Amino acid sequence: MNDSFNHITHPKEDDKTFITSYWTERAEDFRRLREKELQSPKLILWRNELLQHIGQNESLRILDIGCGAGFFSIILSQLGHTVTGIDITPNMIEKSKLLAYSVNSNVEFIVMDAEKLDFDTNYFDVVVARNVTWNLPHPDEAYKEWLRVLKPGGILLNYDAEHAKNHHHLPQSVHHAHEHIKPDLLDKCHTIYHMLSISSTDRPTWDKVLLENMGATVTIDSTVGPRIYAEEDEFYIPVPMFLVKAVK
Repeated sequence: MNDSFNHITHPKEDDKTFITSYWTERAEDFRRLREKELQSPKLILWRNELLQHIGQNESLRILDIGCGAGFFSIILSQLGHTVTGIDITPNMIEKSKLLAYSVNSNVEFIVMDAEKLDFDTNYFDVVVARNVTWNLPHPDEAYKEWLRVLKPGGILLNYDAEHAKNHHHLPQSVHHAHEHIKPDLLDKCHTIYHMLSISSTDRPTWDKVLLENMGATVTIDSTVGPRIYAEEDEFYIPVPMFLVKAVK
């Protein structure tokens, strides 16, 4: 692990209670931000992004991992797919249900650990995730599970960024997704960065090698961030986002 992570006093890496407590505190603000995002130009950008990979010709069974307040779940449901959204944080699942109901979107939301899925093998056509892998204690186990529940030929679309490596060196943006978070919550987020070994990996190369060793065909798209977050608005993520796409 990098020296910048070694001197930090932090919870044990498998302390999911600490991680969940952070997202519990963020749940309501997160819901409000996702509600605004569903009414913003980001909706069209993300819908078009997802359509590039899954198309619109048939109804697919899709799993949204770490769904948060349900942004991806709602978009995919409105495109006519059968969507299940899971999150380890009960408060997030409550907020996702409220948000989906408010926009008349039919999604099944379940409290579930992304590293231990309670679904049959070869069950889903597509698995999606956004900004999830960075805060998993055992991302290798998660990837194994995500591939397991995919049907042969199914696709994984994992959008993420090296949030931990970049958080000390972020540009001074006028607007960004964390601008309204309280300082104590930001400290908690930074503690999560420091407690997890994935924070010191070289991503998305690490993801690609791991998934290929599991037998998947993997492509990386590093243009996602510049394309979707070109504007410094309240949804802006200054850390470059990438896509890890794996075909089982």
